[in-house]
Amino acid sequence: MNTRQKVFQSGFKLLNISGLGRFMAPMTQGCGAVFMMHHITPPRTDTFQPNRHLAITPEFLRFAVNRIRSKGYEILHLDEAIDQLKMGYGRKRYAVLTFDDGYKDNLEQAYPVLKELGAPFTVFVTSGLIDRTSELWWLAIERLVAANSELVITEGSEKGPISCATPEEKDRCYEHLMDVLGREVGEEEQRAIVRALAARYGLDLTALADEYMMTWDDLRQLAADPLVTIGAHTHDHYALARLSAEAAEGDIDHGAHRIEQELGLRPKHFAYPYGKPYSVCDRDAEYLEHAGFASALTTFPGVLNSTSAKTPMKLPRVSLNGRFQTSDTLDQYLTGAPFALYRAASWLTGSLRFTSSFSHLFPSTR
Repeated sequence: MNTRQKVFQSGFKLLNISGLGRFMAPMTQGCGAVFMMHHITPPRTDTFQPNRHLAITPEFLRFAVNRIRSKGYEILHLDEAIDQLKMGYGRKRYAVLTFDDGYKDNLEQAYPVLKELGAPFTVFVTSGLIDRTSELWWLAIERLVAANSELVITEGSEKGPISCATPEEKDRCYEHLMDVLGREVGEEEQRAIVRALAARYGLDLTALADEYMMTWDDLRQLAADPLVTIGAHTHDHYALARLSAEAAEGDIDHGAHRIEQELGLRPKHFAYPYGKPYSVCDRDAEYLEHAGFASALTTFPGVLNSTSAKTPMKLPRVSLNGRFQTSDTLDQYLTGAPFALYRAASWLTGSLRFTSSFSHLFPSTR
């Protein structure tokens, strides 16, 4: 855990010990919360884990469900939660459990825990990853950086290779590549670069997807359980707002169609890949509503409140972050105080540097 993460963890402890979060809760906790997860896996021991924030343990998942319920929240199906949201505040607060992408560990690790606890949940499926036609590019970059002491990103580039020999260099190299591939180049070019890197360094992208992702048969097993809702997460996991309107609509439609084709059901709920401001826009929210989706979830940090009913195509979520698997963090998330303080700090400072740093508390999908 780096210095910034230690500071954030201390901040959660301070909110808890001082009682500030509990004091703010009547004003900030809203009517419910949608929790976002990705991987449910036993802890890893290797030093280089740039995607650690996306993984929580089965033990913490069990703890979180029990803790949420002990705080007076009812865990609902997403359909039920949307209905409750539209009807306004009820007597009980509610929570929704969601998983993005369609990882195999959702079936192997999360499902047995949630089945035992009788907790409904939603899996948002990226159909191209299930088809093995799309790339787990963020995990591919992690594997490439981990396995090599330097990387040549583009053959013939004047910049030369990027060193990634030491743990510190690996962290810097990974973050640099995430910035370049996630922001500086287009979505299609991003994937072309990743495919070229994988070919250059002998990484089998299909085998990587086989290792991490469910199959359609796995999803059929989950979908047969009334506890489970299957939602859509596009076909190719592109940042939709960075695409043309035609391409974004095509990726949404293709993903929904493949789910309907394979599982026999048309998904009613959607989650934006990445879910951050650079990947979510009004254009796509309007299209999702027009296409008949009942809700669309972002990774914007926050709880549900009365105003959320006005924007069901841009609902916030609470990320269960693998770097902060503590009761202090979960308890403060349930108060809504960290999100209110984040918004206040953003408004007061107007500082992109500050808010960018603070937003690492609520990281999105890679």
